[in-house]
Amino acid sequence: MNEISNTEHATGVVDDDGIATVTIRNAKVLNIVNSAVSGEVTAAIAELAERPEVRALVLRGTGDRAFIGGADITEMATLERGSAEVFIDGLRRLCQAVRDFPAPVIARMPGWCLGVGVEVAAACDLRISSSTAKFGMPEVAVGIPSVIHAALLPRLIGGGRADWLMLTAENIDAETALSWGLVNEVVALEELDDAVARTARRFAEFGPAAVRQQKKLLRSWEALPLDQAIADSVAEFGTAFDTGEPQKYMTEFLNRKRN
Repeated sequence: MNEISNTEHATGVVDDDGIATVTIRNAKVLNIVNSAVSGEVTAAIAELAERPEVRALVLRGTGDRAFIGGADITEMATLERGSAEVFIDGLRRLCQAVRDFPAPVIARMPGWCLGVGVEVAAACDLRISSSTAKFGMPEVAVGIPSVIHAALLPRLIGGGRADWLMLTAENIDAETALSWGLVNEVVALEELDDAVARTARRFAEFGPAAVRQQKKLLRSWEALPLDQAIADSVAEFGTAFDTGEPQKYMTEFLNRKRN
């Protein structure tokens, strides 16, 4: 395991297979995000984004009580308009660093996932949850709207469900989150690390250029008209053959079929 970064609130490591992990730490028992935490976690993610050997990133908190239990109300209670915008922009940059990461990002979600925790999770590519996890957007209950990457939720889970989650401030359980499409997989807590590792290892088996290219396409399709997204992908398909990965992996596939 190669340690890339190690600060008070974030560690970043990469193993020999190119699976990176960023761990939020020293952020209270529920991995609460304040300005210092968001800045250091963003920096750890950005540093790993520059490393071409990274095949996937696992984002996690410390312990099994929470993925991210929300933003720091103690800090937010002291804000006024200008400082509030600075604070929330720090959280926006954290979510965007996750969203823009060139390789797939997997959220490890063992327990509470609230507010900005849901927004960070929505910015990830895949979300794997324990069966005991709870999810919620409690912002209106403390006098603020859900903002920044909460904007991803209507596309991810549907407008009606996003309305319910953000307007009622009520929590949902893991099975509901799975049925809504908020998480991709739910397992028992004791199986969570194996499930996350199994998914991450799949990315290590694929051609890294193809996986990164696919993620880039998925992001671009969100902003493009359908006909343009389809047309633009023709050139992307051709570009893939410049990497040598189709020739390698297709030849291996054909050889396995012959044996």
